[in-house]
Amino acid sequence: MSASLLIVEDEEPLQVLLTYNFQAEGFRVRSTTRGDEVDMLLKEELPDLIILDWMLPGLSGIEVCRRLRAREETSRIPVILLTARGEESERVRGLATGADDYVVKPFSVPELIARVNSILRRVNPDSVAEQLAAGDIELDRRTRRVLRGERDVDLSPTEYRLLEHLMQNPGRVYSREQLLNAVWGHDIYVDERTVDVHVGRLRKLLNRGRRVDPIRTVRGIGYSFDERFGA
Repeated sequence: MSASLLIVEDEEPLQVLLTYNFQAEGFRVRSTTRGDEVDMLLKEELPDLIILDWMLPGLSGIEVCRRLRAREETSRIPVILLTARGEESERVRGLATGADDYVVKPFSVPELIARVNSILRRVNPDSVAEQLAAGDIELDRRTRRVLRGERDVDLSPTEYRLLEHLMQNPGRVYSREQLLNAVWGHDIYVDERTVDVHVGRLRKLLNRGRRVDPIRTVRGIGYSFDERFGA
């Protein structure tokens, strides 16, 4: 699984604990301790789900959730609220603001992981699907094997993550910066031209034998997996 999470939690020990456990489950995780930093992170990449603490410096979790639901590009991102407030009125308030689920502290981390997977299976099945397929290309997340027709496509770990990320959202155009953040990570500095080099290598490996190219270049912006491929 390679779904992406944004964890917004100002208790550092809890944030570290959640990050470690979700990464161990195969999630790509970004985090912040402040509510007023969420917008900046969303501009870099939209996550598949947000785990959001109620009480945050800068901007409360309730206000962050309200703003997410008010904007078209973020209105459908699932949100799980974390809070120490267990009263029914507070749960109702959180859900009424637009949260998809509500977890009271202290909580079981395995239960939270199960809730995240349950929501993702409902709203974005491809983010937790064990296999992705389009046309004659198949990507198996369990074995990290890629097939094109009957042929094994031998990809490097970076090329595999790049293809997986593009196949998760056919038709969506990713900028080079977004691909760098999603595939290489925020903590590694590489030039944006590195994306072009790896896309070129990926194309060469996928399209051997003059096969139809599934990757579309959008001039001046970036790349996408062609949603018409295999149609």
